[in-house]
Amino acid sequence: MNTQLQELRQLASRAENRRTETGIPRIAMVQGEIPEHQLAAVYDPMVNVILTGSKTMSVGDRTFRYDPATYFVMSVDLPAIGSVHASDDGDPYLAISLTLKPAIVANLLADMPKPARGELYSPGFSVAPVTPDLLDAWLRMLRLILRPDEVSALAPAYEREILFRVLQGPLGWMLRDIATPDSALSRINIAIQWVRENFAKPLRVESLAEMAALSVSAFHRHFKAVTALSPLQYQKHVRLLHARSLLIAGEGNATSIAFGVGYESPTQFSREYARQFGLPPSRDAARLRGGYFGR
Repeated sequence: MNTQLQELRQLASRAENRRTETGIPRIAMVQGEIPEHQLAAVYDPMVNVILTGSKTMSVGDRTFRYDPATYFVMSVDLPAIGSVHASDDGDPYLAISLTLKPAIVANLLADMPKPARGELYSPGFSVAPVTPDLLDAWLRMLRLILRPDEVSALAPAYEREILFRVLQGPLGWMLRDIATPDSALSRINIAIQWVRENFAKPLRVESLAEMAALSVSAFHRHFKAVTALSPLQYQKHVRLLHARSLLIAGEGNATSIAFGVGYESPTQFSREYARQFGLPPSRDAARLRGGYFGR
């Protein structure tokens, strides 16, 4: 397995300190110190393999640490705060990822035996150790970086193999649930997509529960189990993350952005922003742009 990891590290070493596309659909890589505001974001569903260094991800009150030779699965869109760290030897953080497409998972499931269902209330992200078979599938995929003319013919097969290996492992139920229309996770995901796309609008939990075809109490339990957040907390995190990106880009002042992301009170926005990110909006944005050196 060490030989597989070493080759994967060599193939991914061309990554930059941001999401770096590989030329292979849905496959990306990243290396080094990633800007803080890029690690606090709404993450798309993915399979992510840590090659060197480590990463910590916090969603609500749950925190996971991902070390080399581990992978994590995120099965729904989640607002999370992350941090990455170099290895003890000083090697930079290095990771590769596959963005999940439920239709591909569903197509693969049709060719596999139907397993037992997972837990009733299950988190939308978790971590597990890699296996030689999973790394072997990733190696074949990343070698296509050097053979771009083979991507269209071979990448779909290698993607299926990566997903197949994950489905065989301890986190396979997470993939099954996102591709199963009647699963609790799929139902919650309908509500999550609505909140993510309409975060600036008023939120009624009763309406979200109706979308998910669940009672309000069951919806609340499922939502919190999957996201580690209540629906209102999820909306708040998405609003604040979007506001932060607008502030860093200089697309308005704190007051106009507060109203733009759905807050009725700029004071409440500033208070919640500072609680989330440690500084008031304008000072945090200036710091991230390099114009603030104290606290």
